[in-house]
Amino acid sequence: MTTHLPEQIVQPAPASAHRPLSRPMLPSFAIRRGRLNPIALLGLLFVGSVGMVALFADVLAPVDPWSSVAKPFQPPSLAHPFGTDDLGRDVLAGVIHGSRTSLIVGLTVAGLSAGIGIALGSLAGYFGGGFDDALMRFTEFFQVIPRFFLALVAVALFEPSLLTITLVLGLTAWPMTTRLLRAQVLSVREREYVVAARALGASHLSILWRHILPNTIAPVVVHTSLMIGQAILTEASLAFLGLGDPNNISWGYLLNNAQPFLRLAWWLPLFPGLAIALAVLGFNLLGDGLNDTRLQENKTD
Repeated sequence: MTTHLPEQIVQPAPASAHRPLSRPMLPSFAIRRGRLNPIALLGLLFVGSVGMVALFADVLAPVDPWSSVAKPFQPPSLAHPFGTDDLGRDVLAGVIHGSRTSLIVGLTVAGLSAGIGIALGSLAGYFGGGFDDALMRFTEFFQVIPRFFLALVAVALFEPSLLTITLVLGLTAWPMTTRLLRAQVLSVREREYVVAARALGASHLSILWRHILPNTIAPVVVHTSLMIGQAILTEASLAFLGLGDPNNISWGYLLNNAQPFLRLAWWLPLFPGLAIALAVLGFNLLGDGLNDTRLQENKTD
């Protein structure tokens, strides 16, 4: 007896339906094929520079950033290129070692929020129905919460540590990622290759992991790179207000320490502020560049 498979499985799908399965995820695809535009390359240069400084902070600044090494309020010189603060501490060492704290907070917050957003967004978009509606109402509740003021309250009530700041920011930054990925999943969950995989008996997890996420994750990568810069700015703002972790030096801590001496020592707020601007600008340029590259790839496909 001959068994006839459904026509949609027997007939080959159009080339456009198969193309997403063979296309690697952005940004590795764009980097390998040299399609990153100049904006993304400039952002990558800034981000890479900040990352190398944080990685080799002990080599670049072997001086303890908490120790007094010279007279207070020494202006920038060959011995101390960024000058010294009110306690005679080297500002350059503080900026270099502070890059670690700022990057750790930015990357951890972005990773935590992206993980939650990807999990919830993919499930909501894939299953739909009442589950999708309930999850979107839950997402909207978190979306209207003022994150910065919630972080202020949390840090004021609990110990002002990096863990508290990171958890508050990471656990409240996922709604946009959820909504973004949900919209992408809704657009591809009924395409031919997904329907074929479902008809062949693939599990929901396999369909999501192998067929849907690789074709919907690119916008989330772009959004996550922008989120890193936002997290760095938020942590610096909290530390500037005196609500940062007093046991970890950061760019925001340096700005807070410079507040009483803005007219006396111009270099105290200048260099930490430039470091924050460079890091945030780098991640923003990288995100915008990756987004432009993604849009260009969609046009060429």
